[in-house]
Formats: sequence, C-alpha cells, structure tokens
Amino acid sequence: MRYLDEREWRRRAESHERRVDALVGPHLARRGTGRKHPVEDFLFTYYSFRPAHLRRWHPGAGVVLGGDPPHASWRGYYRSAHGVAVDASFIESRASTVSWVRDLLAATASRPAFTGCFGLHEWAMVYRTRPGDVRHEAWPLRLGHDGTDDVVESHQIRCSHFDAFRFFTDDARPRNAVQPRRDRQMALEQPGCLHANMDLYKWAYKLSPLTPSELVVDAFELAREIRELDMRASPYDLADLGYEPIAIETREGKAQYAAAQRAFADRAADLRARLIGVIDAPMIIGL
Repeated sequence: MRYLDEREWRRRAESHERRVDALVGPHLARRGTGRKHPVEDFLFTYYSFRPAHLRRWHPGAGVVLGGDPPHASWRGYYRSAHGVAVDASFIESRASTVSWVRDLLAATASRPAFTGCFGLHEWAMVYRTRPGDVRHEAWPLRLGHDGTDDVVESHQIRCSHFDAFRFFTDDARPRNAVQPRRDRQMALEQPGCLHANMDLYKWAYKLSPLTPSELVVDAFELAREIRELDMRASPYDLADLGYEPIAIETREGKAQYAAAQRAFADRAADLRARLIGVIDAPMIIGL
C-alpha cells in the first residue's frame, strides 16, 4: 500500500480535474445548446461514462489517502486508522468482471495486429440505405449513396468487432468475412482494431475505482483520436468541421489509414499492458 498525504492527493486531483475540463468543455457547451458533433460527442453517447464521472479522481487500488478525502463517502472505499483506500471487499465482489476483462485484454494482446480493414465498418453501416436512414444524417455522404455502395461492393469487409458489426445494415452483414457474436468476442478481438483500442477506455472506467484516473484519461484521449481517424475514413464528408477525409477507396488513402492504425495499435498496446498490470497487482490477484 502506498500513502499519499492530503497535499499530494489534492494536487493530483486538481491536476486531473483541469485536464478533464479541457477535454470535455466543448462537449458540455454544445450539449447546453442542443448542437451535436459526430466526432467529439461520440465518447459520451456510445460509452456510458458521463463527464462528471470522468472528472472524479481515483488514486487506484493499493493507495491510502491521508487527511479527509471525499472518497470516504464514495462507493468502493473504506476508512481505516491509516486513511482512506479502495475496499478489498468491493474488489472481491467484482472478481468475475475483473477476471473477464483481464482475459479479454490478454487474448487481444496475444494476436498479431491486422491493419487491412480500412475502416469499412462505417461504410457497411450505411450500405444500401437512402436519405433519412443513415446514422449521421446531418452530414452528407462524400460519394453519395450509390458511390458508397460501390465502395462496399468492391472491397472485402473484415470486421472482427461485434459492437461495430451489430450496426451493419442487413444487406452488409453477409458481406463480412466473419460473423462476430458477443460470445465470440474473446476469440475474435485483435490489437489492430480501432474499436477494440477505443474500448480500452471502456475497460479502464469499468474497473474504477481500481484504475488510477490518469490511466482512464490516457485511454480517453486515445479513444478520442481514434474516433477522429474513424470518421475521417468514413463515407461522411466532415470537411466543414475541419476534418480532411481519408479516401480509403484509393491506394493512397488505404496506405494513410493503415499507417495511422499501426501507430494507434502501438499506443494501445502500452495502455493494454498497463490495464493488465492494474489487475495483476498483488492486492487484486491475492483475492
């Protein structure tokens, strides 16, 4: 167990809050006016962690906070004569979830990264739709509906991520090289997948308060950058928002996308290892 006196944990908590405020401020401002943003709002609509939750600082398991931290009244903490820390009994109550997440992270890390999908999952989500049926209807399709369908039909789609695949149109699903299911997630996820790497944010916050909040925000920042690539390579034209399209229907666009995907996979590998390290800490695996 590591001890943080009140001065130190307050410094870290305030630094964390400033970091989060800078990241979520534009989203909160838009939410107040009803405006939507297909890139920056995604992490708050697709994932269940609210900005207020992200702003709340957790030291992580194995850290004792001195003085009078607010954590004493938060779920998953207890106070002892030494200070306030994550409650071991709370960790034990979530043992099956923690074990499942670790197995998924380790299984994903064990596979080679595949970077030949070219973001076609977003194209498959609008395949053979018509105006009024697309997910981001406020934004035009760069190649139009017929041009979008042509791209899908001229490529092999290889999406291994269930939570992307489940948004495919009915006509697009049979075109996928695999048919992901929730019960096959452990067997299919691979470390080059943009959605699997965005999901590191989900696993980080789902493990809270075991996970240090600095790690959660690191995963959030990676997921936010990945979402930008995801939408730049999508069939939507977001030039008015300042996002230059990556034309994955061309050889140059494919090369650009794959290079960015490899760079994200490298960064995600470090975060995945850090999350496994949190779970494998003696305090956790000893339960």
